[in-house]
Formats: sequence, structure tokens, C-alpha cells
Amino acid sequence: MDPTAAIRKPPRASTLRERLTVPVLAFGGILMAVMQTVVVPLLPDLPRLTGASAGTVSWMVTATLLSGAVLTPVLGRAGDMYGKRRVLMAALGLMTAGSILCALTSDIAVLIAARTLSGAAAAVVPLSISILRDELPPERRGSAVALMSSTVGIGAALGLPLAAVIVQYANWHTMFWVTSALGAAGVALVKWAVRESPVREPGRFDVPGTLGLAAGLVCLLLGVSQGGQWGWGSGRVVGLFAAAVAVLVLWWWQQLRAERPLVDLRLAVRPRVGLSHVAALLAGFAFYANTLVTAQLVQTPEATGYGLGLSIVATGLCLLPSGIVMLLLSPVSARISAARGPRVTLALGSAVIAAGYAVRIADSRELWMIITGATVVAIGTTLAYSALPTLILRAVPAEQTASANGVNVLMRTIGQAGSSAAVAAVLVHHTSPAGGAPVPTLHGYLLAFAMAGAVALVAAAAALCIPGDADQDITDGPEQARVRTPGARDGAMEGA
Repeated sequence: MDPTAAIRKPPRASTLRERLTVPVLAFGGILMAVMQTVVVPLLPDLPRLTGASAGTVSWMVTATLLSGAVLTPVLGRAGDMYGKRRVLMAALGLMTAGSILCALTSDIAVLIAARTLSGAAAAVVPLSISILRDELPPERRGSAVALMSSTVGIGAALGLPLAAVIVQYANWHTMFWVTSALGAAGVALVKWAVRESPVREPGRFDVPGTLGLAAGLVCLLLGVSQGGQWGWGSGRVVGLFAAAVAVLVLWWWQQLRAERPLVDLRLAVRPRVGLSHVAALLAGFAFYANTLVTAQLVQTPEATGYGLGLSIVATGLCLLPSGIVMLLLSPVSARISAARGPRVTLALGSAVIAAGYAVRIADSRELWMIITGATVVAIGTTLAYSALPTLILRAVPAEQTASANGVNVLMRTIGQAGSSAAVAAVLVHHTSPAGGAPVPTLHGYLLAFAMAGAVALVAAAAALCIPGDADQDITDGPEQARVRTPGARDGAMEGA
């Protein structure tokens, strides 16, 4: 008998809560994407339902975009300082509160304010990825982070048909009651299954930096999102862009001098981190055009000769295969990153996105080809989006994970906003009358695909320029310094 057997401790079996940590966090990510998508089927009917103009109603989308862009890096930084689980629950709670308000009112001002609250959910994914880094062992971390990143596309693909079915067959407030119940369940599950990470970066919260970033982003994204309606050369839009440049320059200066900055710019401009942010912006631009253009194309009247005249429910079902593919392929992305490195995965994913748009350009008249092209873009998006947080995790200290991933998600958001504006500009300039109303031409749709595909190729080039693991700025290993709060429990499954 082995004399040391008596003193050996068998590995502790994972509890049910620990086994459910990843599924619970993934549920939160899917729920966040669903919440951003569910309002889309309502937009054509909201002017009639609320008595507001179409321009006013569009602010239900714009407000969510703006608040999400501002709150993502802010809540990420707060998570690093005060506890990621605590801030994650707060983000899901704000999202749920916004959904409850939407369910209770038809007043457009209250609806816009409620959607502003819901924008806080944009911070769910970077906070969850940070928790996964802290709590999971390296052999499980890659696949979990890949799944978490893919929830953005999975939730968007599920949210559109779900919302369309509810809107078509029930009162529109029912949709928000459903999302309220799901949000409350998300908060409860996180409280039960996810424990607080002990990794913290103590210090005073950077209030001036927060206000400066918020003002600069609001000016920038408001100009981008409203440029098509107000006119790109109008005084309002030009003034917003000028104000954004001035405020962000001052913010940059302030961040470099702050003792505890909201965003560590010295870290952000290192090639390994900075190029990852550039690639995130480009990938967000390329990905978002797929959803925007596909939804419009298949709903175009058949009288045009290329449109399919599908309902909003059928449109959502066309995008459903993309969500299923993203769910199934996230482990594949993690294996590629483990074998070849995340920058190769990011470059490959961006190239696959470009290939998907090549399929769309080759044939956008047959439904099966449209679904095939959209699904290929989704495959590339899965690879690219799954690789981005892994690049960030390998390049930043553990105590800055949430804030750095928050900035990366912010860059994707800016890319998506730019994509929306660019696609709208292309389609507006290529229209023809159909049924008494102007609709985008097939040539306009193909130009939008070509533009998104070209941006995807630039993203692939940017990915290949990211320094490899041998040149990484900060190693992600046991020797890395950790800051723990007094009395905090060490994770049973040590991360990083």
C-alpha cells in the first residue's frame, strides 16, 4: 500500500453551482442580445401605438446604443474595482427595470428612458468574460470565453423571431413582460450560481474621466446614428463631430495624467491591445451589415424582381440558422485559438466573413443562397468574436480584465454604429420605386455587401499585425500580480 495514500486529498468534486457558472453567464449574454433586438419588429408599428413620429420612435434604438456604449467601459472599470459579480447583477437589474417600464407604458418619453436603462446590459459580456478568467482553470477557459463571445450573435438570431411571433400574435406589451421575467431570472441565477471574484484593483473611481468619455461618445455616436436623418453636412452633425473630437482629446489628456484612470491608455496603445481594439471595430462593422441588409432584402416586395416579400416572422427564421451555427462552432474557435493562437483565429474569422459576403454578391435572389451566405458570415463572426476577448485576456493584467474587455466591446459597438450609418447611406442613394414607394435596388444591396467584405479583409490584415504570443506585453500566468480584497475567498478553480 502506498504510504502517502492516507494523506493525499482527492480532487474536490465540482458543486452544481460551479458547473452551472458558464451556462448562467451565457444565458445572461444571450438575454442581453435578445433585449437589444426585440424592439426591432415593433419599430414600424410604434408611431401608431404611441402617437409619436417615426423619428422620435427611432430613439428607442438610439438611446440603447448610446447608453450601452457609455456604460460598457464604465461598468467594466467598476467591476474591476468593486466586484464583477456585483456589477454584473446591477447591469442585469437595470436591464430588467427598463423592460418592466416598457411593459407598463405606451408613453414614448418613458419608453425611451426605459430603453436607456436597458443599455446597461451591454456590459454583461465583458464582465462575464472577466469572471470566467478569474474562476476557471486554463483548460476550460478558452471554450467558455468563446461561448460567451458568441452569445451576442446567438441572442440576436433568437430575439428577432421571438419578438416577431409575440408582436404578431399578442399585445406588444407582452413581449416586454416576457423579457422582464427572463431578466429577473437572470439576476437570480447569477446571484445563486456565480460567486464574487476576489481579483480587484483598488482605488478611487475616475469621475472626471467617466464624464468626459460619456460626453465624447454621446457626441460621436449621436452624429453617426442621426447623420442620415439630419444630413451629414448639417450644422448639428458637423457640430457633434467637432465636439466629439474636442472632448475626446481633452479626455485623453486627462486620462494620461490621472492616478487611477478609467481607461489605462498606456496599456491600450500597446500593439497587442491597440490592434485588437482596431480589429474589434472593423469586425463589428463587417458583422452588423449582414443582419441589417439580410432583414431588408428578404422583406423587399416581390414586384422588384429580386425581393422575396417575406414577413418579419419569416425574416427572423431566415436568421435563425446563423444563431445555431454560432452556438455549435464556439468550441471549434477555442480549439483553433489553443492550437494556432487567437490572432490566427481572428484573421481566419475575418476572411470567412469576407467569403460570406462574396457568396451574397454571387447570388442574392434565391432564399437558400441568402441563408447560406448569411450563415457563412455568422461562422466567420463566431471565430472572430471568440478570438477577440482571448487576445485581451492574454495582454492585460487580471485586475484590468473587465475594463479592457469593456473597451473592446465599445469598439465593436462603434463599428456597428458606423456600419448602420454606412449601409443606410449606400441604400438611400440606390433606390427605385416599387408599389409607390422607393426601395433599395439590388445594386445597392450588393454594394453594401462589397463594402462590408472589404472591411472584413482589412480586419484580417489588422489581426495578422498583432504581435504573437512570444512577443506578448504581459504574461498570463501564476506569476502575474493579483490584488485581492481582504478576506476574499480564493476561487476553488483558480484562473489565470
